[in-house]
Amino acid sequence: MKWEIHRRETWLHETNPSLKLIVLVILFFAVLFIHNPNVLINFSLALFVLFCFGTGYSANALVWMFLPFFLIFVSTASSMMMFGEGKTTWFRWGLIHVTEESFWRGVHLGFRALALGLLGLIFSLTTRPVHLFYSLMQQLKLKPKYAYSFLAAVRLLPMMIEEFQNVHYALKVRGVPNRGGFSKVKRYAIPLLSQSIRRAQRIAVAMEAKQFSGSGPRTFYYEIGFGKYDVLFVILFVVLLFVSYHVGIHYPYISINDVR
Repeated sequence: MKWEIHRRETWLHETNPSLKLIVLVILFFAVLFIHNPNVLINFSLALFVLFCFGTGYSANALVWMFLPFFLIFVSTASSMMMFGEGKTTWFRWGLIHVTEESFWRGVHLGFRALALGLLGLIFSLTTRPVHLFYSLMQQLKLKPKYAYSFLAAVRLLPMMIEEFQNVHYALKVRGVPNRGGFSKVKRYAIPLLSQSIRRAQRIAVAMEAKQFSGSGPRTFYYEIGFGKYDVLFVILFVVLLFVSYHVGIHYPYISINDVR
């Protein structure tokens, strides 16, 4: 089973994965401490533009990947708007109570969730898992036994899905009734677990034979280093934060500077 989404390589794909991870984790915590909705709106819009034009995916793929996070934005914002607290009432009907304060808190919370989602999307769409773990081993000194174990797990997931489909088709061909919760779980779980155990045993023996558990120096198939795109990546996000803060403070959309 192969799922393939066509994309083009951009400069974000050439950025060092470890550096990208560190920068985006710092931005993740920075977004949590931004309480000015004007600044957060500007930063979220900047991330959205980078998501659209910097990840290298088609417009159709971007829409489908962005849709769940847009729904999270709407649900998060609306729940705070309709059930928040405040002094200036805009609308009241039963349990629904929309105030000016709750409305802007909802907008702020929605854009915060959107910004965090966009940071995750930008990282996941522009980072190859293999290069990420090689970079973690080379730049952050992650032990090879842990890195290669994660890589093996990532590779096993599509195989497990394919095995699940094979078991489903085999049961369907043999006319096994698709009823009964516990019996259905046994029909699928036993063959899948047995295959997983055998495969995990083979992988463990292979890794031990190649001395992945050793503490000695190792060579790597991919040599991950730093380059000009890493400097560009850091400068870009510093500029985005500075411009978002400057425009949000001096040219605000709303008069509220702190939603707390």
